[in-house]
Amino acid sequence: MTILTLESTCDETAAAVISDSGAVLGQCIATQETLHERFGGVVPEVAARAHLERILPVIDTAIVKSGVSVDDLSAIAVADRPGLAGSLLVGVVAAKTLAVAWQKPLVSINHLHAHLYACQMASEEAVYPSIGLVVSGGHTSLYHCTSPLDLEYLGGTIDDAAGEAFDKVGAMLDLGFPGGPAVSKLAQQGNPKAHDFPRSMIGAPDYRFSFSGLKTAVRYTIAPPPAKTVSASHLDQQAKADICASFQAAVVAVLVRKSTRAVKEYKTSHLIVGGGVAANPELRRQLQAAADKHGFRLVIAPPELCTDNAAMGAIALEKVRRGEYAELDLDITAGLQRGY
Repeated sequence: MTILTLESTCDETAAAVISDSGAVLGQCIATQETLHERFGGVVPEVAARAHLERILPVIDTAIVKSGVSVDDLSAIAVADRPGLAGSLLVGVVAAKTLAVAWQKPLVSINHLHAHLYACQMASEEAVYPSIGLVVSGGHTSLYHCTSPLDLEYLGGTIDDAAGEAFDKVGAMLDLGFPGGPAVSKLAQQGNPKAHDFPRSMIGAPDYRFSFSGLKTAVRYTIAPPPAKTVSASHLDQQAKADICASFQAAVVAVLVRKSTRAVKEYKTSHLIVGGGVAANPELRRQLQAAADKHGFRLVIAPPELCTDNAAMGAIALEKVRRGEYAELDLDITAGLQRGY
């Protein structure tokens, strides 16, 4: 069994050919970083148009790299949720068209569940049942995962996602786009105790997150009232580094505390972590320290599988084995943060 997987939920156009064992036979990712850089964030219409231009060349490249013929494909899989509406539509329409043209069954993929499945792809042992943390630019969510396809949503952000807050802080400090990696890098030079930023909802009994207040606290640190605009031009490199380190420490503290509590409450032995922010070195370090202290196994997706990609679409193999196929009237489910 060999499947073609497509990913176009946000600003990465990706395709991969996956074998029955989960091995990636060929893949291609077309990034849009330079397209959105001048806007300081992802523009949905620009993203959708870029997907439209790139989806067929990306698919062709992945298939050619794999050495697999179209006749050898067993199914076409595509992420249909959650994400930007226009971006999702491009991938889903492409997948449905190929399914009809090539007479292959169609499989739908939940993008967030796939981020967690990347942990299974990187592990030689089973990682389910587990608590799953997805932390990225659009999502901060916790799940109780009894299998790759059976996940109970425990809670998520009620406003900004963690990665979104990273990017916005990077923008306020003039660190370029995307801001998250730049904040993480500069934080290594800073003092995480320089600023006492809020750890919103860290002690709340549920599994909701909130990062908008933290982002606002950073804004007022950079430009206190009555300033109506934000400019970091008066800050030297060390001052910026201290803000980055203190901000990062606040985000990481909340993520680690709530994830650890979920592992204890649901009595699981594993915590699995996926999404772009999962590549953050300080988050990985603090989660490992918590795992060592509390006696659970931590599995984090490797950096190359943290950002959006089609390889994690290997989760579709689980659906094929169950015989769970999508109909050709498959529609998208847009949205960024809550309830998935």
